[in-house]
Amino acid sequence: MRSISAIGLALVKNSEGLVLTAYKDSVGTPTIGYGSTRGVHMGDVIDQPEAERRLKDDLRVAEACVNLNCPQLTQPQFDALTDLVFNIGCNAFANSTLCRLLHKGDFAGAADQFERWDHAGGRVLPGLLQRRLAEKELFLSASHDANSERDGMNTQ
Repeated sequence: MRSISAIGLALVKNSEGLVLTAYKDSVGTPTIGYGSTRGVHMGDVIDQPEAERRLKDDLRVAEACVNLNCPQLTQPQFDALTDLVFNIGCNAFANSTLCRLLHKGDFAGAADQFERWDHAGGRVLPGLLQRRLAEKELFLSASHDANSERDGMNTQ
């Protein structure tokens, strides 16, 4: 089973930022750490190790979703999709046009779908658009798609 690389992890952390006190995200969901929403209540406070643990747990869910829905990916594609799934959820991804295009082998068409996921709460958010553009760039990159990375898939 493939897992996110250090490059993908940096994208997630950079996109989410770290907040150790619960806050409401752009659609009003209580959130903490690196974008964790599971079991979060306003007033919750965590420390850095707990934020890292939550991130690891949340990423396992996103990785499993990408592995299940798109098993034949390069590492950059996997990383980009894991960041997307981490942000939008597995159900939204699995039922998306992006996922359907991947199943058809239309990687260019799939890449063009990233930017469609720049809305939250019915409005375009500049931060989400930046994130989607970074995911798309990573998805299309060959810079860290060395054969050794693809052949030596990260496993757990």
